[in-house]
Amino acid sequence: MIQRTASELAELCDAVLEGDGAILLVGPAALDEARADQVSFVRSGRHAAGLAATRAGAVLVPCDLPSPRTDLALLRCADPSRAFSRVVEAFRPPLPPPAVGIHPSAVVHPSARIGAGASIGALCVVAEGAEIGARVVLHPQVVVGPLARVGEDSVLCSGVVLYERVELGRRCLIHAGTVLGSDGFGFEQGPAGWEKVPQYGTVLVGDDVEMGANCAIDRGRFDATRIGNGVKLDNLVHLAHNVVVEDGTLLLAQVGVAGSTRIGARAILAGQVGVAGHLSIGAGARIGAQSGVGQDIAPGHDHFGSPSRAKGETLRIHTLSGKLPELFQRVRALEKELAAARASREETR
Repeated sequence: MIQRTASELAELCDAVLEGDGAILLVGPAALDEARADQVSFVRSGRHAAGLAATRAGAVLVPCDLPSPRTDLALLRCADPSRAFSRVVEAFRPPLPPPAVGIHPSAVVHPSARIGAGASIGALCVVAEGAEIGARVVLHPQVVVGPLARVGEDSVLCSGVVLYERVELGRRCLIHAGTVLGSDGFGFEQGPAGWEKVPQYGTVLVGDDVEMGANCAIDRGRFDATRIGNGVKLDNLVHLAHNVVVEDGTLLLAQVGVAGSTRIGARAILAGQVGVAGHLSIGAGARIGAQSGVGQDIAPGHDHFGSPSRAKGETLRIHTLSGKLPELFQRVRALEKELAAARASREETR
């Protein structure tokens, strides 16, 4: 079991220590679940109540957060959340890298090019003309299709599939079950029913991209679906054919983007956002969870709702909708008063 003292953790994350630096800690934990031999963190003053109640032995806190606690070690730092990530790594060191080389059960076509220091795991398939860059790791059961390319230092977890001619940049991390290059969803009505529209494009992924588990990235119809540098995809994200996602964008869980839509750099789409096809979402735009986007969104704008509107407008609509029962009762009362007044006038005629 790994043990760290509060003093060691303070040095690790450049924190100022208050309290007993010799206390031994065995791991990280949530603030409300931590034991006396565990370390936790407080992100900001909004969570000060949790600090007062925690049983943790040590807590990372903002530099200026007041605390009456003298019975635990406080590690004061500028950014407790980021510092806590370093603390977690101190207790959970990464597993040793897989052995360099090709596992005996892997199938690698003679024409495939394998870079120096690459690791090809059990039951992997590397097809004709594929290129695997230096120090790439393919975990068990990865499939790299014909003429596909994987940039150096990238890691593909178990069950990842790259279809033919897909290109993946350097230092990418692709989690289990993700598929890049499956056919775009294209059909046209023919005499005998739906006829498939051929999908002859590819998928081009930049450097430093991370994709969560079970994402599905469709190939372009005749050009490419493109994902820029530094893009981060959560689990279960679907990008349809010819979508373009520019550098630094975040797409959270279950986002779905229809064909030929362009998402600008550093945009953020929260969980379960659905985007119609052939739209433009500007750089730096932010779209709230479960929004349905059916119109272009200007750079830097915040949208929310289904159908999505400017965030302020949607919040006003939600506020008013909460008052509908009261308004309904008032309207009914006014209708009764109006009916009574009309009846009274009729009687006096």
